[in-house]
Amino acid sequence: MKNVIKVFLITISFSVILPFLGLNQWKTFAESDLKVDAKSAILVDALSGKIIYSKDIDIPLPPASMTKMMTEYLLLEAISSGKIAWDDIVTASKYAHWMGTHGGSRVYLAEGEKRTVEELMYAMAVYSANDATVALAEYLAGSESTFVEKMNQKAKEFGMTQTYFLTSTGYPANQLEEYSPAITGDHVMSARDSAILALHLLKDYPEILTYTSTPRIKFREEQAKPMDLPNWNWMLPGLVYEYEGVDGLKTGSTKAAGYNFTATAERNGVRFISVIFGTTSEEERFAQTRKLLDYGFVNYETINFLNAKEEVPGNEVIQVEKGKEREVPVITKNNFPILIKKGEQNLYTPIVMIDESINAPIGAGDILGYVTYEYEGANQYGYLSEELQNSDHVALIAKEGVEKAGVFRLFFRKIIDLISGIFIGIVEGIKGVF
Repeated sequence: MKNVIKVFLITISFSVILPFLGLNQWKTFAESDLKVDAKSAILVDALSGKIIYSKDIDIPLPPASMTKMMTEYLLLEAISSGKIAWDDIVTASKYAHWMGTHGGSRVYLAEGEKRTVEELMYAMAVYSANDATVALAEYLAGSESTFVEKMNQKAKEFGMTQTYFLTSTGYPANQLEEYSPAITGDHVMSARDSAILALHLLKDYPEILTYTSTPRIKFREEQAKPMDLPNWNWMLPGLVYEYEGVDGLKTGSTKAAGYNFTATAERNGVRFISVIFGTTSEEERFAQTRKLLDYGFVNYETINFLNAKEEVPGNEVIQVEKGKEREVPVITKNNFPILIKKGEQNLYTPIVMIDESINAPIGAGDILGYVTYEYEGANQYGYLSEELQNSDHVALIAKEGVEKAGVFRLFFRKIIDLISGIFIGIVEGIKGVF
């Protein structure tokens, strides 16, 4: 009887634990087998913006603290431009202190408390501290309302058409009492828009991962009221739902939003962005994220479609007008990595796009066109935006320079071309007769 009970307990334990172990080698699965239990979800190639899986991705929903990704972006932009520095001192306002005494994640900032920009960045990115976020927003723009205007402007720049921000934090605006924003509407973001924002963060400021990948921090270390702050992203190394390769980005939850998560993970040169909106618990947002990432890593790989400084078969040279030479050899400027479904490498054909007229002089390294690809498989992949789809290519450059031809060379070339044309016409005419 004891053995029966033991076997039963082991079976139950494995049924609970296995979904979180990430043992991808157990099973591969098709997209039709992927059932994501969330209001909306998306899985995206972080290299190109190609959409691998989608579910209701354009429905605007409450993002909760995933809002802070935009605050992080604008902060990193200000750092990059030199407007502010990491060691700048920020003084907590009355509003920031108020946020530190109310619901949600917070580090209990006292009014007038002074912290560096970087301390507050860690508190925001790791612990999702609302008071730290407000303090940063006010420091960057003078007031949260002015900062929110910048957030919405940046969202518009990015093509985030289903996004509207009311606060810098994602904290419910109707619960801010005297600090409620003057603007009205719903604070929303779609899964597609969240992925667009995450993609911009990763491409423009990859240093964001320094902060989002930190499992825990000490806040006010060796000072009054020190705090040990764990990261709310429990899929990071060493945390309860650890998943190989996860290093960001942002969780979020409120009563209205449910439990959301914008994640990113990298393995063997493949990086995905996944977004989950509206799950029923903290555990579920990680379980559903795991499903998406498992599907991506099991079924897809990144290959170097073309190598840097490589000729494209059938397009080794390009015709040149008014040059000493009539042709210029061309090569790719950079590597051209693309994400493909495993086993489908032969379904991609290079497509060369050249300007209508290439005139000398041409310098070695000048961009003369682009190489993209045509996919002949069954899957119909979309992109986060038309801009990303149009940029999924590599530049084609001149391997060597071509000088402009002189007047006499061009004159005699025209005569030779004219004579050749007449001769070819006569030959074709004779062929037609016989």
